[in-house]
Amino acid sequence: MNEFLWVEKYRPQIIADVILPSHIKATFEDIVNGGELHNMLLTGTAGLGKTTVAKALCNELDLDYLLINGSEEGNIDTLRNKIKQFASTVSLQGGYKVVILDEADYLNPQSTQPALRGFIEEFSGNCRFILTCNFKNRIIEPLHSRCSVIEFNIAKKDMPPLLSDFMKRVEYILKAEGIEYDPQVIADLIMKHMPDWRRVLNELQRYSTSGSIDTGILVSVSETSINDLMLHIKHKDFKRMRQWVADNMDTEPASIFRKIYDNMYDYIDPKSIPQLVLILADYQYKNAFVADHELNLVACLTEIMAGIEIK
Repeated sequence: MNEFLWVEKYRPQIIADVILPSHIKATFEDIVNGGELHNMLLTGTAGLGKTTVAKALCNELDLDYLLINGSEEGNIDTLRNKIKQFASTVSLQGGYKVVILDEADYLNPQSTQPALRGFIEEFSGNCRFILTCNFKNRIIEPLHSRCSVIEFNIAKKDMPPLLSDFMKRVEYILKAEGIEYDPQVIADLIMKHMPDWRRVLNELQRYSTSGSIDTGILVSVSETSINDLMLHIKHKDFKRMRQWVADNMDTEPASIFRKIYDNMYDYIDPKSIPQLVLILADYQYKNAFVADHELNLVACLTEIMAGIEIK
């Protein structure tokens, strides 16, 4: 199935092909040139290429690796069994092996993360560990101290060359897939979701099913009827509210949260505004890492419907 996903089909296999600021890429190029991999914690927002870098390092250093997703396989027994089975066999390439633990910030900090610290020590003779996370403050300090922490931070000055590189990469993919496209639309979509490169590719693949990508795919939150949404919430019409969400999921949920916030004095009873702000902030935060953005948005609007007074 993965070979049909563009994010997998066109995933860079070497560090040189990864789109990152030059100073971050240089760190990984030095690792490849030095031929020695240490335990690492790669941290940064979603879609920047943390997992891609981990795989590319293993490819270039010719190391066997095991990929474990912390959000799906994050219980202690699963981790122990998978790591132990992997570590107990001899590498086909010789030397040590690598465990890539993706989304490590999903692991329970009271139980699973301390156990992981023990696994790192137990298998240190045969394995190196690369952890990835979106939120480094959710990783316990003993794991920080056992890893080289590398932050995928993109400064404002780094964006122009990265956007140019990614635009070229996207155009290459679209041409390879035989998809007609409007360059301005592609540029607008990249700007809308930057720096989440994975999100851009997923969105483009979703929109490409018709064989072309044009202005029809770009929906601005300003074009959506927030007024209709607030009426559904006021009348506690869950069915229509849910349908509104389904009809507007081409709009980034964060933009909808912001639109409600920007216009709250037009719709919300003043005494309910502090509570509304807390609800929006909570679900805006959750939106960064939940698997189902539609469900998260519906949950947010349901909480507003249940507890906020609409004018």
